[in-house]
Amino acid sequence: MAALICGSLAYDTVMVYPGRFRDHILPDQIHLLNVSFMVPTLTRYFGGCAGNIAYNLRLLETPGHAMGAVGRDFGPYRDWMRENGMSLAHVREIEGEYTAQAYITTDLDANQLTAFHPGAMNHSWRLAVPADGSITIGVLAPDGREGMLTHAGQFAAAGIPFVFDPGQAMTLFNGEELAAFVNRAAWVTVNDYEAQLLQERTGYSTENIAGRVKAYVVTQGAQGSLVHAGGRRIGIPAVPVGKVVDPTGCGDAYRAGLLYGLMRNLDWETTGRAASLLGAIKIAVVGTQHHRFTMDEFKERFHDAFRYRLG
Repeated sequence: MAALICGSLAYDTVMVYPGRFRDHILPDQIHLLNVSFMVPTLTRYFGGCAGNIAYNLRLLETPGHAMGAVGRDFGPYRDWMRENGMSLAHVREIEGEYTAQAYITTDLDANQLTAFHPGAMNHSWRLAVPADGSITIGVLAPDGREGMLTHAGQFAAAGIPFVFDPGQAMTLFNGEELAAFVNRAAWVTVNDYEAQLLQERTGYSTENIAGRVKAYVVTQGAQGSLVHAGGRRIGIPAVPVGKVVDPTGCGDAYRAGLLYGLMRNLDWETTGRAASLLGAIKIAVVGTQHHRFTMDEFKERFHDAFRYRLG
């Protein structure tokens, strides 16, 4: 029994500009934009949705594999995955390509300039979902367009129930394609903004989506999340955090919590709370794969937050 997370494996290069972009961008000259910023702070993180979800599953002692296409520069990330006990069985290096990477520059007002190079990710369609019974649940996370279309079909053909998690890849698809994903998925999970976009593009209402899948999960940041399942609307509270340090990757952590509950047949109240706690643990640490805990610690924190024991 193992999960397969189809999605991106990427490097996130984060730079901090100790000033404000607006001081260097002239509104009346925006058509001639040519600016340069000195960034004394630069940090490189291991990321990508598949990598982040797989990392969190490892912390939860839940079997899972990230499946993604990577490039010739993947060496340091490969070493990181090995050091952290993460599976490389479904990671494939594409000759002549670079691993997907995001370059993010943030100013003192928290404005961001981001450039994303998909690289090897565009070749993810060349990887195949195994149909040998080794995978019992799947995740279709943001990835190359053709890869997402291909893997959704392969999950369906193999009879593997999967979570549709379109995230930032939603803009790659039209309404008909998004509706097809929903109709093939067993579960759908989005944040509140993505929910509006998904419903607008498909023409489906919240109730319509919920009626087509086992559960429709909508996260709402500090307001918690909502699980629409079995004709019920289940509110999941957010776990209070002392300080919001870095929200990047919190959604991926939450989704790993969903997998944890689904693979153990936990009820939605408990599954959602486990997911919520994992997101809160992540938000207090810089980087998407640098928070750590033992399962005993996680269960103790669950009890402290919700006043009952996680089985």
